Amino acid sequence: MANSRLIAGGAIVTVDSSHRVLDPGWVAISNGVITQLGEGEPPADVVSSVDEHISAVGCAVMPGMTNAHTHLFQSFFRGLADDRPLLDWLRECIWPAAEHITPEIAYHAARIGLLENLLTGCTTVIDHQYVHPGAEGDLIDDAVCRAADELGIRLLLAHGWADRNYHEPLAEDAATAIQRAKAVFDQWDGHDGRIRIELGPLIPWGCSDEAMVSTIEAARSWGRGTHVHCAETAIEVEMNLEERGMRHVPWLQSVGSLASDVQLAHAVWLDDDELDAIAAADAVVVHCPVSNMYLASGVARILEMRERGITVALASDGSGSNNRQDLFEAMKVSVLLQKVHHLNAMALQPEDAIEMACAGGARAFGEPDTLGRIEVGREADLIVVDLDHPAVAPVHRVPSAVVFNCAPQHVRDVFVKGNAVVRNGQHAGVDIAEAVASAKNAAKTLFQRAGIQSRLG
Repeated sequence: MANSRLIAGGAIVTVDSSHRVLDPGWVAISNGVITQLGEGEPPADVVSSVDEHISAVGCAVMPGMTNAHTHLFQSFFRGLADDRPLLDWLRECIWPAAEHITPEIAYHAARIGLLENLLTGCTTVIDHQYVHPGAEGDLIDDAVCRAADELGIRLLLAHGWADRNYHEPLAEDAATAIQRAKAVFDQWDGHDGRIRIELGPLIPWGCSDEAMVSTIEAARSWGRGTHVHCAETAIEVEMNLEERGMRHVPWLQSVGSLASDVQLAHAVWLDDDELDAIAAADAVVVHCPVSNMYLASGVARILEMRERGITVALASDGSGSNNRQDLFEAMKVSVLLQKVHHLNAMALQPEDAIEMACAGGARAFGEPDTLGRIEVGREADLIVVDLDHPAVAPVHRVPSAVVFNCAPQHVRDVFVKGNAVVRNGQHAGVDIAEAVASAKNAAKTLFQRAGIQSRLG
């Protein structure tokens, strides 16, 4: 195994504060860390000092992206629940099958979902894992972590829970959620420097005040944060107003959640005061534009967030409401949605989307100083993207091509901590055909257990 590599000849999309693109440029990696980079040809001493030379001619080299909010179990739910708003989608399609998930099924769902993320340029995934049914529910988080460990990807698993107003087989009280999350934290947090565990209260209408306070305190005692759905739909905000007399962000403030260690997924229906509060708390917003369009939830106020200095990360959301794990699509849609929503062609630029997918995602994961940018001293989570494909070439401006032209099939190589996890579109340690076949068999088992008809049988 090569301990040092030189990737040279491509356009290096640094995602630094100036959005520099070194075209052509080079990046040197040693023991999983970026040691040098530059424009033009690499110096002779660098060339002679590395174990492996990788040509990136005709390619872009950029930081690995972070899919900052998904539900990996929904890899088995693609296309099952089209054309429904959020609450109907949950009640009619997600819950009836999710309560029949076993650890083995969860493993195969996570493996195919994480494999999809890796092959499409994501080196990091945040999984809001809220399905823990039955006697084996405490083993499902472990199954997801095993899949991430085997694939070589970074994972932040947010143990999701709801203690009220929720589908009873999927509900957990705070003590159970903390106990289960602590067990997986003790086993997996920090594993190989790639896996992190935190708590993920599901939605305001599903979480009691008392349970929120106790889980937030528990996560902070572990040195970890909180991941929560926030203001995804207008009706959910109205539900909180009717019950608690508060919108979502003031309620999060009231239970001590709103701080720099919280990730707010969706954050669509926010007023000016809520945006100001998020900015003051330095909380992270995770934008899921495709899912928000799929479920007709609304358009998040991304321009106003960025104007206030709020960190925005990008995500696909679960495959049940997307139906892909595709950050290239999320980048493109983010830009186009803001342009058409504001009737302003300059509203958001490709560089902004790349920054959200890379640097914003690194902040959501909890590693803003070590991931998300190509800079000396940062960990070598990098992807190589083909710019010479007929769907992309000729390229006049690299960031534009990355966001508006490139797609998952253009990802050639993926490195995590400097390790070559994907080369020439193939995972280094997993037979993709076997993974797909196993996923289909596990999905068939799930839907048979649930009594739901599908083409799988």
